[in-house]
Amino acid sequence: MSLYLSRLRLRRDPDVEALKQLIDPALRARALDAHHRLIWTLFADSPERSRDFLWRAEARGRFLVLSRRPPRPAPLFELPEVKSFAPDLRSGDRLHYVLRANATLSRPRPGGGRGLRSDVVMHLLHAVPGRADLKEGQASQRAALRGKLAAEAAQAWMQRQGQSGGFQPDSVLVEDYSVVALPGHGGPRRGQPQFGILDLRGSLTVTEPATFLAALARGFGRAKAFGCGLMLIRRAA
Repeated sequence: MSLYLSRLRLRRDPDVEALKQLIDPALRARALDAHHRLIWTLFADSPERSRDFLWRAEARGRFLVLSRRPPRPAPLFELPEVKSFAPDLRSGDRLHYVLRANATLSRPRPGGGRGLRSDVVMHLLHAVPGRADLKEGQASQRAALRGKLAAEAAQAWMQRQGQSGGFQPDSVLVEDYSVVALPGHGGPRRGQPQFGILDLRGSLTVTEPATFLAALARGFGRAKAFGCGLMLIRRAA
C-alpha cells in the first residue's frame, strides 16, 4: 500500500486573497466545509471518486494530507510538497503523536437495533450528577469539569483505538476540546447537530506494525471529511 504525506499551502496571490472569505471563512464550521472542498480539488479526478485521503488544517492556509495518491496541482494552491510515507516500524518502537479526532462511542439504542453514536466527552458530561445546577456564571467550574472529563474520555478512547490499531498509548494529553456545529446548519442553537473535536498529543508504543500502519491510513475516529482522524507521528528520542 503506497501512501503520500503532502504539505499544502494556499497561494497568496491577489486573485486568491479576493476569495478569502469563501475559501477560508472565519466561522469554524464553514471553514471545515470549505477546506474539505478545497482539498478535493487536488484529488477529485472523476465524479465517481471516493475520498481516499485524510487532512488536517494548520495555521495561515496550510494543510497536511495523507493520501493513497499524490495530489495534483490545483489553481488555488502552491505546488504541493509531497513525500512517500512508508515508516519502517518494529514492535516496541516508541513514537510521539499529534491527533485531531472526533472521538465517539456506541451506546445501546432503546428497543435494540444499531447503537447510537455519542461524543465521548459529552457522554461523560451528561452522566455527571448536578451538572445542570451549574449556572452560567460558574464558567470556571464548568470549564474545569469539562477539562477533567475530556482527559478521562480521551485516555479511555485512545486505549480502545490502540487495542484495534496495533499500539499502546503511553501518554495522552488533551490540548483542546471544542464542539462545532455541522456545516450548513442554519437553525437555532438548541438542538443543532454538533460534533466534538479533541486535539491530542502524547506518546505511544507500536505493538503490531502492520496493523498500526493500516490504522494510520484509515484514520482514527469519525468526521474525517472535516479534518479529523490524521495522526502525525515522529520517533521518540
